[in-house]
Amino acid sequence: MKFLADVNIEKRIIDFLRGAGYDVLWLPDYDCHLDDESLLKLASGENRIIVTNDKDFGELTFFQRKPSAGIILFRINEQNVRVKITILKIMLLKYPEKFSNHFVVIARKRIRFIPLEKIL
Repeated sequence: MKFLADVNIEKRIIDFLRGAGYDVLWLPDYDCHLDDESLLKLASGENRIIVTNDKDFGELTFFQRKPSAGIILFRINEQNVRVKITILKIMLLKYPEKFSNHFVVIARKRIRFIPLEKIL
C-alpha cells in the first residue's frame, strides 16, 4: 500500500506509517499549495490512498465522482494523534485489504468502510 498524506495530517502519523515500512508521500514535502482536486488526481495516478482530516474528499468522490485509489478520513474530534495512530495500526493489521478502493472513515468508536465505485 502506498499513501498520500494531506497537509493536515500530523507528522507523527507520517513517521508511524514510514516506520512501519509504508511508502508515504506527505504533501508538505511535495507541494503545500495543491488543492484537493489536484491531490486526488495525483493520488489516483500513483495508486496512493489519501490520508486526511478533510471531509471535502467525500464530496469529490461521491458527488463529483472523481476517481480515487482510496481515502482514509479521520473524524476524531479532539485530534488526538496517539488515538489516531493506535486505531490506524489496528486497522492496518486487521483489515489491510479494505483500504484500497474504499472510503474509510475512522472515528473514535466507529470505523466505516465504504466501497468506492469504479468511475470510468
